[in-house]
Amino acid sequence: MKFGVTVVPSISDWKLFLDLEAMGYDCAWAADSQMLYSDAYAVLALAAAHTSRIRLGTGVAVAPTRLAPVTAHSIASINQLAPGRVFLGIGTGHTAMRVMGQDPMKAGAFREYLRVLRALLHGEAVAYELNGERQEIRFLHGDRGFIDVAHPVPIYVAADGPLALKAAGAFGDGRVCSHNQTRARLQKSLETMQQGASAVGRTLPDDFHTAALTYACVLRPGESPTSDRVIDTIGPMAAATLHYWWELYQKDGDTSTVAQRCRNLWDEYLAFTETMETPLARRYQQVHFGHCAFLPPEERRFITEDLIRATGGLVGTPDEIIASSRLGAGRPFVQQPAKIRRFLSSA
Repeated sequence: MKFGVTVVPSISDWKLFLDLEAMGYDCAWAADSQMLYSDAYAVLALAAAHTSRIRLGTGVAVAPTRLAPVTAHSIASINQLAPGRVFLGIGTGHTAMRVMGQDPMKAGAFREYLRVLRALLHGEAVAYELNGERQEIRFLHGDRGFIDVAHPVPIYVAADGPLALKAAGAFGDGRVCSHNQTRARLQKSLETMQQGASAVGRTLPDDFHTAALTYACVLRPGESPTSDRVIDTIGPMAAATLHYWWELYQKDGDTSTVAQRCRNLWDEYLAFTETMETPLARRYQQVHFGHCAFLPPEERRFITEDLIRATGGLVGTPDEIIASSRLGAGRPFVQQPAKIRRFLSSA
């Protein structure tokens, strides 16, 4: 098992990547959300130019906000700065699209996006359709120092549903899942990805990676999992799940993803959102305010132990965290997203 950190990218905080390298982390991911943070690729460029060992990538890039050739070009440019140390995490764009009142990319379009992306990052020519016209495209100056596709850039696909999982198997080098997963669920996901790989005549490689997106805080002796220090550290990440539940509910009344142990909390949170001053048509902006970066004071009361446990937070003593982080299949990375200034808050 390897460990990485997802940074909420602020252009002035690029030196955090140097700190993470010095601390021995395997990899660092820059979140991509254009209405919330600094540009992920700009931050990664600064990090790539000033580090030498740590692996760097997007966590995760948002497919609908950039054309596939543009995403390939951006990450290949970072790879020119840190050849062989760069990866691309890519997803359909839940938060980045919801915060604009838009839906994430559909599964079929995402699959096609990954097909083009993979070919370009392998230095191949590929048929690409834009505005109804389909033409062959390829990088023209691969040997002139503008980009680097000679050194592999692994593609880690954010996928939970069956169609996205099959696309990950067909065109990905790894998969990013939401929160920690049970051994049984992870195994089922791997089987679905294997089906996707087989459909295109591919066998999943032995080094196919699974990354679990989670958050963590090591408790001090006798400390409560809902102490002020813990909430300061992991509150923004735990609250993000409330934002996700709210989005699904607003779309079609779906509450199937709301954890059973959090039903009462969900009712309270829903009532809270209904008191917001922002009109419902634009309320997504207020709901996502602070998303994964900081916790608005009025949301602090919703960070309960039930929410932490239901969202897979690795909050506990060292022994408890080690026990709960054993995913048990593949070669898992565990990402630790947070306001990175606090790191793991091991104190």
